[in-house]
Amino acid sequence: MFDKAALESLVHDLLREAKAQGATQADADVSIVKGLSVTVRLGEVETVEFNQDRGLGITVYVGKRKGSASTSDFSAQAVKETVAAACGIARYTAEDECSGLADPERMAYGYPDLDLNHPWDLSAEKAIDIATACEDAARSADKRITNSEGGSVSTHEGFRVYGNSHGFVGSYPTTRHGVSCAVIAQDGDTMQRDYWYSSARASSELLAVDFIGKRAAERALRRLNGRRMATGKVPVLLAAEVSGSLIGHLLAAIRGDSLYRKSTFLLDSLGKKIFPASFHIHEQPHLKRALGSAPFDAEGFATRGHAIVENGVLCSYVLDTYSARKLNMTSTGNAGGTHNLLVASGDKDLAALLRTMDKGLYVTELMGQGVNKVTGDYSRGAAGFWVENGQIQYPVEEITIAGNLRDMFASIIEVGNDFEPQRNVRIGSVLLEQMMVAGA
Repeated sequence: MFDKAALESLVHDLLREAKAQGATQADADVSIVKGLSVTVRLGEVETVEFNQDRGLGITVYVGKRKGSASTSDFSAQAVKETVAAACGIARYTAEDECSGLADPERMAYGYPDLDLNHPWDLSAEKAIDIATACEDAARSADKRITNSEGGSVSTHEGFRVYGNSHGFVGSYPTTRHGVSCAVIAQDGDTMQRDYWYSSARASSELLAVDFIGKRAAERALRRLNGRRMATGKVPVLLAAEVSGSLIGHLLAAIRGDSLYRKSTFLLDSLGKKIFPASFHIHEQPHLKRALGSAPFDAEGFATRGHAIVENGVLCSYVLDTYSARKLNMTSTGNAGGTHNLLVASGDKDLAALLRTMDKGLYVTELMGQGVNKVTGDYSRGAAGFWVENGQIQYPVEEITIAGNLRDMFASIIEVGNDFEPQRNVRIGSVLLEQMMVAGA
C-alpha cells in the first residue's frame, strides 16, 4: 500500500519550498511505481524482475521564466536542493509570455473515483505458472510452432500525486496487469512470428491464458508461406490491431505543438470536414477501469468527455495550457496525452467487412515510420492477406502501402465493430477505398 498522506505532504513541502526560494508559481509531481514481470521461454524461466521506482519533480516559474528539476531522493535536503536547481534554471531562461500554470478555475476539484486500482496478489511462482501455461497453450496448438519468444506476465501498481500553487492537490492509485505470448511458426524454410496479449486494470478482466496462447499460435501459423503481390491501387482493410495507428497520426497532426509551430498538414483544419460524415471520435476520460482513464491531466486540469471529430468534422484540437495560449485558445485537458478515444463503429464485424471489400488487401501488420506529419505523406511496410470474393485467400508479405493521410481519412468507407476494449484507442477494422500497394 502507498502512504497517500505522506506523498501529499511531500508535494506540499515542495510547493512551500518553491515559494520560499522566490518562485511566483510552481507545480510538483510525486509518483511511486512497483511491479513484477516474469518471462518463461521454452518452458524455462528466462526473467523474473521486481521493480520499485519513485521520483519527484518540481517546475517553478519566476515571473515568466521557467525551470524544472527532479530526483528520486525524498529527503528534506533533497527537496531543498531540487527546488534550488529548478529556481536556478528559471533565473537563466528567457521569458515566455505563454508560460505558467493552467488557469485555477479549471483545476479538477471534486473529481470522480474511476475504479482504477485493483492490486493483484501475485507471487513470482504463480506468475511463472501463468506464463508457462500461456506458452504451453501456444506451443501445443500445432506441431509447426517450433520456437517461442516466451510467455510473459506483469503486474504494476502506482500512485501519483500532483499539486500546484493554486492550492490544488490531487492523487489517485492505479494498477495495470498483463499477459502476453509470442511464438514462431515454421513450415519448411518459411518462418513467421506473431503474438497476442491481454491487459487490464483488474486481473479478473484479463483474457484466459489458454486463449491468449492459442491466438498467438493461430496468428503465426496463418502467416506462413506468404507471397508477394503485384503493384497497384487496391481497396485496403486495416485490421483492428493496426487501425489505431491512423488515429495516432491524426493526434500528432492536431497536437498543440504541431499547430503553433505550423508543422502539420492539418493546420487551420478546425471546423473543417476531414473524414466522411459517418466518422466520429469522442474522448471519454472517465470510463471506469479503462486503461486510458484519468480524473485530471498532467497539469491538474479537469479531464472531460468531448468530441474530437463529429460527423467527419474536426471539432477539437489536442491542447495543453502552453500550446493553447500560443494559439489563443483554451486547454482541452490533454497535457500528457488523450484519455480513452472511442471511434464510432458500424454494425459489421470483420467477416462482413471482408465481404464488403470483396477484393483487396487485408493488412494485419505495419512496419517502419514512413509518415510525414508536415505533408501527410504516408508509406509503411506491411503484411497481411489477399482477399477475393470476400474471403481470405493467402498471406502476403514484403509489401509497402502508400498514400496521403488527408486522402486516407477522406476515403474511409466503414469502421467495423471488432474493436478491442483493452486499448486506449477503441477502433475496429477500417476499410479504405483504395491505396497504392507496392509489391513485386
